[in-house]
Amino acid sequence: MSTIRIVNSRVVNEGFIRENDVLIKKGRIENISSSIKGTSFQKTFDAKGKLLLPGMIDAHVHFREPGLENKGTLSSESQAALSGGITSIMEMPNTKPAAVTNEILEKKFKNAEKSCHTNFSFYLGASNSNFNELEKIDSKNVCGIKLFLGSSTGNLMVDSSEQIEKIFKFIRVPIALHCEVDYIIKENEKAFEKRFGKNIPFNQHGLIRSEEACFESSKFAVELAKKYNSHIHILHMTTAKELELFSNEEINKKNITVEACPHHLWFYDKDYDLKGSYIKCNPAIKTLNDRNALREALKNNIIDTVGTDHAPHLVHEKENSYFNAPSGMPIVQSAIPSLLEYLPATTVAQKTAHNPSLIYKCLDRGFIREGYFADLTIIDTKKPHTVNKDNIKYKCKWSPFEGTTFSSSVTATFVNGKLAYNDNKINPNIRGMRLQFDR
Repeated sequence: MSTIRIVNSRVVNEGFIRENDVLIKKGRIENISSSIKGTSFQKTFDAKGKLLLPGMIDAHVHFREPGLENKGTLSSESQAALSGGITSIMEMPNTKPAAVTNEILEKKFKNAEKSCHTNFSFYLGASNSNFNELEKIDSKNVCGIKLFLGSSTGNLMVDSSEQIEKIFKFIRVPIALHCEVDYIIKENEKAFEKRFGKNIPFNQHGLIRSEEACFESSKFAVELAKKYNSHIHILHMTTAKELELFSNEEINKKNITVEACPHHLWFYDKDYDLKGSYIKCNPAIKTLNDRNALREALKNNIIDTVGTDHAPHLVHEKENSYFNAPSGMPIVQSAIPSLLEYLPATTVAQKTAHNPSLIYKCLDRGFIREGYFADLTIIDTKKPHTVNKDNIKYKCKWSPFEGTTFSSSVTATFVNGKLAYNDNKINPNIRGMRLQFDR
């Protein structure tokens, strides 16, 4: 493995931006210094004054493999992730078959070793009847479990109170939660269908998957986590009201942590009039007040991380009526550029790399530190780009951000010290590693 010297970079790490060179050897960061002299044995990468951030650890993606490869694959979506500065992903269990046993989970890991261009881990999905599988989880080699407390597909929604109590009481890996109350949503659907018929306007989605449905579920989860001292990570926060449930303690003192997603931080309900089904997701994009509250909560450390909830669907699937258009959208390419529009780079590094690493206890990742894996991304803050069909790398070939111009661009991404993405080109030979956890 070659030695690489990154020079003239502005290193963004642990709350500071410093002009430093970085020496990479055997896949890890060997030295960080104001001036590292080169040798004939080194390759030199000139960052030319650009920002050098730790690669994003995206703890919330749906890459669709196995079973839904027409929408996306581990290969296609991880390549798109590289172009967005993401170096590690944690993928959700709602594939076909759903990853509700450790045997199915290990098959996903074996497949990823051959095809995933980022580092990777996979959640074991909770069901009403698989507690014995959850107990056997390999805590050092699996990121956590995913628990749907709201509506989901297949057998992944857990509505057994006995099973939920056991999970919160006995499972000691991070429990990633989708929090919505299903019966409230169902009642709202009936009421809105009675009013509008089958063609409910998409701008009603945030009222159907309502603030109440989110708040009641999150409140239930927080109370149960406090009762059992569970480690929960509530995904895709959407409402200002829910933020009342959480604290801004130091991240290392929290057992209850919260994620926001780039689309909930960017869009709000008026955008349904233009974007329609293309921004339909669960939980729903809500009001301007909610969006602004989420942004403020990122800054004041009520919200701890940003994960993409990357969930591609085909165009012909999205171009359907309200009940027939699936929820979800592809996000990984635009996450970091969108965040840099309203957050300082140090906060972006904290929410996308440092905090995910601390919450999940990722081994030697998430920081630019000597001895850590060289998972790095380079950002040119003086290179605007407009999202369009020509630069979209998702297999589904669309983005909710189409037509949006961001003021910065991801120009290079290193995975385990290897240059995996540079100047809009993917190195197809790079493969990521299975993430390990210091538990």
